[in-house]
Amino acid sequence: MVAEFPHAVALRLSMPKTKKKQKAQKTAAEAPPLSLKEKLAQKRKVAKGRQAFIQYTGAVVAGAAFLGLLLSVLAEPKLGVVAAGGIICLALCFRYPRQAIYAFIIYVPFSGTVTYALGGSALLQLAKDAFFFPAATGVFLFCTRYKQNLLIPQAIKLPLMIVLTLMTATMLFVNLPQHFAAGGSEQPILLGILGIKAVLGYLLLITCVYYLIRTKEDLYALLRLQVVLILICCGLGFMQYMMLKTGRCEGTVGTGDELFRASLEARCLVGGSLLYSPEQNQIRLPGTFVAPWQWGWFLISSAFFTFGTAFSDRNFIWRIIGLAAMAAVAVMSLLSGQRIALALVPVVVGLLLVLTGQIANLKRFLPIGIGLVLILMFAMARDPEVVSERLDSFISRWEASPPQAFIMQQLNWAYKQQQGIFGRGAGRATNAARTFGKTKLVETYHSKLLYEFGIIGLVGILALYTVLTIVTFKAYRAVKEPNLRGYGASMWVFVLFISYFPYYYPLDVDPVNVYYWLAAGIVLKLPDIDRQERLEKSMEGDTTKKLSKKELRQIQKAKEAAQFN
Repeated sequence: MVAEFPHAVALRLSMPKTKKKQKAQKTAAEAPPLSLKEKLAQKRKVAKGRQAFIQYTGAVVAGAAFLGLLLSVLAEPKLGVVAAGGIICLALCFRYPRQAIYAFIIYVPFSGTVTYALGGSALLQLAKDAFFFPAATGVFLFCTRYKQNLLIPQAIKLPLMIVLTLMTATMLFVNLPQHFAAGGSEQPILLGILGIKAVLGYLLLITCVYYLIRTKEDLYALLRLQVVLILICCGLGFMQYMMLKTGRCEGTVGTGDELFRASLEARCLVGGSLLYSPEQNQIRLPGTFVAPWQWGWFLISSAFFTFGTAFSDRNFIWRIIGLAAMAAVAVMSLLSGQRIALALVPVVVGLLLVLTGQIANLKRFLPIGIGLVLILMFAMARDPEVVSERLDSFISRWEASPPQAFIMQQLNWAYKQQQGIFGRGAGRATNAARTFGKTKLVETYHSKLLYEFGIIGLVGILALYTVLTIVTFKAYRAVKEPNLRGYGASMWVFVLFISYFPYYYPLDVDPVNVYYWLAAGIVLKLPDIDRQERLEKSMEGDTTKKLSKKELRQIQKAKEAAQFN
């Protein structure tokens, strides 16, 4: 489907300055209705697109079914089914990248549930890439065809080139010699490829989201979809908790250390490995994700998205839904036993209130704030023992291992492990790459980067994140419309927070390694949406919404980008 600006936009861009405003208003007010011939042409276009979709899908399904049947006979049925499904997914995502990006965003929070529902294969943990990378290839071809920018924003081009150069040097001077020295016992080259993917693999999601969002309606649809996904995941997480509490799921069974370790044997309803030993005051729920720590960071990330909807959606009902999602995130942070989520979700909300300026917007802040407090007080009153246990667990953990001391210990350790200026090798601290070689568990992100890529690599990657943070800040500040500006502020604070957060390694795991680039893409698109909105207002006679010549050129460029399917 192709989205285009009204015909009046093109007229405005080409008219003399003295008559531009008057003619634009006249064109908008007196636009003739479509003739019968034009209506029939539109219907033919839709029918042609539908027919092309049916033909393409039919051919893909037939080819995939044949190959799957062949593999089922020659190898095993499961392999045939997986191969057929993979081919269909790759082909459709390549042909229809817009729909693929939506599918990718929807799949991410349920990836852990799908993975273990289908057997828990390591290959299934990469299934989301079957949506993203074909779609990214489609976006690349679109940018090539229509001469659009593939790298967005352009300001990150230089630091990205530096980072890629440093990573290539690490691969050549560290991973490659390791590969020859290993003698086949491990695969350091593949290890390095996965290590680089963990850092930059989803950077092109910025570009995909930038072209995915064509109008304000697209923007609100995407952000509302995210809130709905959060509500569904929190609902499933709550059901998981209640099934464990009521005994419908057995929980953790064992002796000694087994009672303090998450395991797949205790899996319940959704997600992967969990820990539930109420006798030992131990609970770590995975929600819909593979492991509890991923669920914790999903809750933290969700605080940013739900805050944006609760305060900045243009529709009152959706603001209420955003408030409900904020409450659900807070409740699950308490019930799931995720200490980091319990600590950071309130901090995130407070940080957002200050940095977005919503605390001064009493008209919206007071109703939402009071409503959220009442919901949380009700939840806490129903089960005060749970609240007490979680707080005691958080305090004891802080006292046993203060975060600041742990961060410094990890940095000192990573620094002492250096054997050259290019680190110990890409992927050597990437847990997801352990299939291809020995990896170290480094529990803070910047220490991990230091261990893998050395001091120069760490500085280069931080410079890339810094430039992206600055550019997203400028983009959000350029937005004039209050609701869009509120969303932009929430997304920018998320980028800022994750770029420099020193504890744990959120940018290395789902879903933050996706949501970080998603948020950046959203905020970078907002100025275009805002200019389009102000152009429409100026055409209606609102002189306060007048655009400059530069902004009109930017709108024309956005119009060309809107051809993305």
